[in-house]
Amino acid sequence: MKFFDEARIDVFAGDGGNGAASFRREKYIPMGGPDGGDGGRGGSVWALADRNLNTLIDFRYTRSFHAQKGEKGHGADRYGKSGEDMVLSMPVGTIITDRVTGEVLADLDVHDKRVLIAKGGNGGLGNLHFKSSINRAPRQCTPGQPGEQHELQLELKVLADVGLLGLPNAGKSTFIRAVSSAKPKVADYPFTTLYPNLGVVRVDHRRSFVIADIPGLIEGAAEGAGLGHRFLKHLQRTRLLLHLVDLAPFDPEADPAHDAQAILEELRRYDQSLFDKPRWLLINKIDLVPEDEREARIKKLVDSYQPARHFVISGISGLGCKEVCFAVMDHLEGQRLHETADSQLASPGC
Repeated sequence: MKFFDEARIDVFAGDGGNGAASFRREKYIPMGGPDGGDGGRGGSVWALADRNLNTLIDFRYTRSFHAQKGEKGHGADRYGKSGEDMVLSMPVGTIITDRVTGEVLADLDVHDKRVLIAKGGNGGLGNLHFKSSINRAPRQCTPGQPGEQHELQLELKVLADVGLLGLPNAGKSTFIRAVSSAKPKVADYPFTTLYPNLGVVRVDHRRSFVIADIPGLIEGAAEGAGLGHRFLKHLQRTRLLLHLVDLAPFDPEADPAHDAQAILEELRRYDQSLFDKPRWLLINKIDLVPEDEREARIKKLVDSYQPARHFVISGISGLGCKEVCFAVMDHLEGQRLHETADSQLASPGC
């Protein structure tokens, strides 16, 4: 299935049905009085977060969604039937924005979260509501109210605990294959990864986290060069970034330290808050570097990068990958405990 993380749709809630102006007509009952019923309520449009979806492809070709209208009222005190609501299932992580006002209407960040995005119109009143002691035969009724209409922008930001950064062919896909059950494409040419891949890393039977791999970045990504700039937004919800750097690039004249700094600059230019996230350095493909050169290359890269933490790994052989996963799990659990403690201190009565 092709990955789509943006879509534009138009939603139309149902109009309410008109109220009826009717009078009771039965044999032997003269002047039976008003009996016009109300119109039915128009159907509303709802958005529902569904963890079984991972793309907005359902909204690629069908872009207009109409909820059912309410039925008009009838005589004999019969109310019109309400229109059925329309529920649009979307991937968890979808942000819904009004294209006209720019207002964010919903952030579907939790499975089964249900949000009203277009309210159906109320039904009109029948003439039985206008009966009074001085108006025994009212002929007025009210029309149904129109349903809401919105032009919406849908934007998917995948929910992951950890995000992978790096140049094309830095080994991100190989790493995610080594530590999770995800099976992204791996090849010896740039931009093998064309869309984000998610993998669940299970440290043990009760501890796990989600990791996201996006297409590789190149210099100029913040201005739209390459593929990775389109998917940087998917890293904005992560708690930790892992920056993979190839210590043995194809080009012998390439400088891993320079390449790593170039990626950091693109990250900073794209979004300062993304640049400020906790970030660790993973020095990859160590098994391709001659043993007598490893220590010097690693020291040069670490001195230039100044990471909070760094690990030396080989995605293809699995060297060091387990240690990274355990360290990441400990870091995430520490963050969650810290956030829980802060929320308890901030809650009233504490």
